[in-house]
Amino acid sequence: MQIGNLKIAEKYPVLLAPMENVTDPTFRYMVKKFGVDMMFTEFISSDGIIRGGKKGLKKLEIFDYERPIGIQIYGHLVEPMVAAAKLAESFSPDVIDINFGCPVKKIVKRGAGAGMLQNIPLMLKITKKVVDAVKIPVTVKTRLGWDENTKNIDVVAEQLQDVGIKALTIHGRTRSQIYEGNADWSLIGKIKNNSRIKIPIIGNGDIKTPEQAKAAFDNYGVDAIMIGRASIGNPWLFKQVKHFLNTGEILPELSVKEKVKIAKEQLQKSLEMKVERAAVVQMRRHFANYFKGLKNFRETKIKLLQADNPNDNFNILDYIAKTWG
Repeated sequence: MQIGNLKIAEKYPVLLAPMENVTDPTFRYMVKKFGVDMMFTEFISSDGIIRGGKKGLKKLEIFDYERPIGIQIYGHLVEPMVAAAKLAESFSPDVIDINFGCPVKKIVKRGAGAGMLQNIPLMLKITKKVVDAVKIPVTVKTRLGWDENTKNIDVVAEQLQDVGIKALTIHGRTRSQIYEGNADWSLIGKIKNNSRIKIPIIGNGDIKTPEQAKAAFDNYGVDAIMIGRASIGNPWLFKQVKHFLNTGEILPELSVKEKVKIAKEQLQKSLEMKVERAAVVQMRRHFANYFKGLKNFRETKIKLLQADNPNDNFNILDYIAKTWG
């Protein structure tokens, strides 16, 4: 797959979706180890960036070992989005990605994220202005439409291509669905097979297993897939998916001891990159998924998620390895 002049894995590219409070440098470090082909930052408010907010500016920081990587921005006003794109470009990402798909209410109420699906002319204007303002490829991530009655992504995809984006990621749900129901990949496949579409089409939504990843490529012809929520507390999913796509073999499930080792590494990396409290809190969302399916685990899981001290976390992880390993 090629995004502008950027070449990504020739066969079966697998990407990490941008996720707020998930795809921070710590998690990106972990999934890179497990073979992800391209990553994105957490989405970053254009207003926060241009005001010089510390949180937004911190999210712009990337590392060379993460490449190829995109910085994702969102907003609802033209000039702040242009200014934010220029500032993001100065941090040397490989692409600038525009978020027109976030379904969170507070984002949508401002007309940003998936809220832009109710104002396609403004979506196109912002995209065109950003494309013209930066020298690196601009990509877009969006959804099928606002609701069941406005699934207009087939038309919007052509319009976005015409204003100059170099790749389009489509989440197979409407904004109204949020994350409920099943992702509908049929429309994603229709867009990919549209002879007018020349840019890469990346499919996103409900890919949780290697088999589902393969089916997405085989059944819908997408240029790449993007995995999001299924990777939380499961960074080795990318290795499993890539291995199956390239060999047809399913890797053995990791042992509890192996998962503990990975969880410890992620916690340690988080502690290296953040203040202690933030590192511990950040890990809770991942810890909640690391050991799914273990019997009689509820009490230990609660302790792991409530621990405020990293030493307690490490001790509980050792206990998990000893008891369930």
